[in-house]
Order: sequence, then structure tokens, then C-alpha cells
Amino acid sequence: MVDVALHGGALASDKVTTRAKAIDRLRLGDAAFRHLTRAAAVGVLLLLSGVMISLFAGSLPAIRAFGFGFLASERWNPVTDKFGALPAIYGTLVTSAIAMLIAVPVGLMIAFFLTELCPQWLRRPIGIAVELLAGIPSIIYGIWGLFVFAPFLQQTLQPFLIGTLGNVPVIAPLFSGPPYGIGVLTSGLILAIMVLPFVTSISRDVFEAVPAVLKEAAYGVGCTTWEVARYVVLPYARVGVIGGVMLGLGRALGETMAVTFVIGNAHRISVSLLAPGTTISATIANEFTEAVGTLYTSALIELGLILFVITFIVLAAARYMLARIERRIG
Repeated sequence: MVDVALHGGALASDKVTTRAKAIDRLRLGDAAFRHLTRAAAVGVLLLLSGVMISLFAGSLPAIRAFGFGFLASERWNPVTDKFGALPAIYGTLVTSAIAMLIAVPVGLMIAFFLTELCPQWLRRPIGIAVELLAGIPSIIYGIWGLFVFAPFLQQTLQPFLIGTLGNVPVIAPLFSGPPYGIGVLTSGLILAIMVLPFVTSISRDVFEAVPAVLKEAAYGVGCTTWEVARYVVLPYARVGVIGGVMLGLGRALGETMAVTFVIGNAHRISVSLLAPGTTISATIANEFTEAVGTLYTSALIELGLILFVITFIVLAAARYMLARIERRIG
């Protein structure tokens, strides 16, 4: 009996020891995972800080030479070392605004059609086609825009806009001048096509996450399809929709090659949307290989710093907007 008791006690002790070792292994693995994820998060912050510091350090000669006048000047003359960022900032903001004004409503309509109205056999082909738009390299968009889309606009849309909206008193300056084909409007349209897959795909995913019982209840009380979309689907999915819109806006602000091909690369500000212009990324892409001298290179780096700040402000504003919506929802 004593031997049996001793043997039982030994088995119980072994089980306790084995359990303790297993718990220690789990704790060690959990601690390692925690430290690994923390290191990854800190690494992103360090990388972001490194990029910002590098841009600021490279911009110092231009900042010392031009100060805040760099942001307000339209001059861009490498021969005399006179540089100003205003035309590039203006072109970046205007082309992105045109792209979002077109891509957001069209993308939301496509997403709602795919989730609510599209026949089942047609959903997959349209969804694949939309996603393929996101996979096309930007240089392909640029070549297509320069050799196909811009001539088409020059012969069709732009003359129509000049002949109709060009005579309206308030908005006439926006559509004045000859139809160049290339220009700010063409760049905005190309960007809208490039941004459309991001807005559509994310909106479709968040629309599909709306509980079916909410939509069925709305239809049950007599709501139309438009009312279901307006008062049920969009309010429920608005956080995800805003996130998709901001992702698309970030793509539009930083797009380089496609815009470089079709915007005309003119360092001037024109009220007309049909006139050539430039953007920050297009200016950097066009002139960085030709930059001779410290000040010229520094001015281009400062343009990159300005684009970085603009993108940061846009994303911060989006995050603040999402936080306010979440607090209001509770």
C-alpha cells in the first residue's frame, strides 16, 4: 500500500512538472510573440522617422535659400536657381480632387450593384475586371493615356466642354483655351480610373458585411433599393467606405508615371482644367536625373517633403474623422 501511494504521488508530481513546463513554454512563446510584434511596430515608426529626417536634411539648402517663399512661388528656373513649389502643389491637389470626385460615386455605385442588384453569374466577371484594373502598371496607364485617351479627349470631350460649359459665366474659365488633349483634366480622369478599383473593392467588401436582416427589415417596411442603400447600407459601412476612399486618395496624391505622361509638365498655374500643368511627383520624376547642383537637388527633395506632409495631413484627417464617427456611433 505504501509503494502504491508513493508511486501515485510520483505520477502526480510528474504531471504537475509536465504541466508547469508546458505553461512555461506557452509563456515564453507568448512573450516572444509580444516582443516580435512590438519590434515590428517600432520598426515602422523608425522607418517613417528616418524617411522624414532624410527628406528634411536633404531639403535644408532649399529651405535656407527660399524659406516659406518656396511654397508660394511659381518660378521654376534651374538656370538661375529660382524654384517654387506652388504649381506642383496646385496640380497635385486639383488632379487628386478630380479623380476622387469621379471615382468615389462611381465606385460606390459599382460596389452596390455587385452586392445587391447584379445577377449571380455576372458578379464574378465584373469583380475580376475591376480588380484587374488595380494590377495594371501605372506606366501602361500613362502610355495608353498619351497615345489613345488624350487624342480621344482632344477630338471629342474637350471641344464639347469648351463649346458648352465654356460659355457659362461662373465656370467658363475652367473650360477655356484650346483642346490640348493632355492637361490637368486628362490626368484627373486617368487617376480616377486608377483609383476606382480601390474604392470599389473595399466598398464591396464592407457592403457584403452588412447583416442581411437589416436590409430585409428595410425592404419589409417598404423601402426602395435606393433607400436601403442610403439609409441602411451606407451608414452601417461608412467607416470602411471612408477608409477605402482615403486609400484611393493616397494613391492619387502619389501617382507618378501615369500623370507624368499626360499632364503636360508645365510649371505654371492655369485656371483652365484643359491646360497643361504639373504635380509634385511628376516634377521629381522628370527632373531628378537632370538636377545639377546642390540647390536644384535640394528643391526637388523639398518637393518630396511637401508631398510627404500633404499625405500625412490627409491620412491624419481621415483618422480623426473615423474616430469621431466611431465615438458618435458609440
